Amino acid sequence: QVQLVESGGGLGQAGGSLRLSCAASRSIFSISVMGWYRQAPGNQRELVASITTGGSTNYKDSVKGRFTISRDNAKNTVYLQMNILKPEDTAVYYCNADGYYRGTHYVNWGQGTQVTVSS
Repeated sequence: QVQLVESGGGLGQAGGSLRLSCAASRSIFSISVMGWYRQAPGNQRELVASITTGGSTNYKDSVKGRFTISRDNAKNTVYLQMNILKPEDTAVYYCNADGYYRGTHYVNWGQGTQVTVSS
């Protein structure tokens, strides 16, 4: 298990940038996949981006070329750099850790951080 705390959300303008951070309570070196999800009002939570221990990344089609996920194992932190923001990026963004501990699968979530993009 790992506790996750997101930060960096807020109000952004269309075409602008924001960077989200997700600080973990322990080392993330062995966590299989770290990801960012988002949920807009009335919508289901959806995957935005993910990164594996090996550095492989996966992105939602609508954010490809605009968002970049990265992980700093030394700082136990995962980042989401969001560029060329659009109003449809407005949502609560959640950090996610998906891994195994002694053979048992776990999924942990942060509390979320609000991102609002004005046009």
